[in-house]
Amino acid sequence: MTRKSITPPLLRAYYEEWHFSPAMESDGLAFLSGFTGVAPDGVLPTDPEAQIVQAFETVGLVLAEARLDFRHIVDMTSYHVGLRSHLELFRRVKDRYVVPPYPAWTAVGVTELAVEGAIVEIKVTASATA
Repeated sequence: MTRKSITPPLLRAYYEEWHFSPAMESDGLAFLSGFTGVAPDGVLPTDPEAQIVQAFETVGLVLAEARLDFRHIVDMTSYHVGLRSHLELFRRVKDRYVVPPYPAWTAVGVTELAVEGAIVEIKVTASATA
């Protein structure tokens, strides 16, 4: 088994301060950590759409560091504070990024996330062979 940390330079603080990899590559799969709508500069937008867009942008940043893109996603889990209140918005934003063949997806309602004020967190697994 081969394992490699995937850490874009803009997200180096996660690795150094929080002691986790933005993603781990193992045997052709990239396992991404969950990402909220916090931008790499630490700013969390208050607008729900802006948070969702930023979460997908961060996922894209990590995928690119692994030489992958949204076409390589095989599984996605999204965690939502207020799931029903912004699920339609999430779906519309998701469709700007995620393309056919669509990955498996599970949406989970939660009471809170690690970042205060965050309404969504996205975690994906991508395959280099997808």
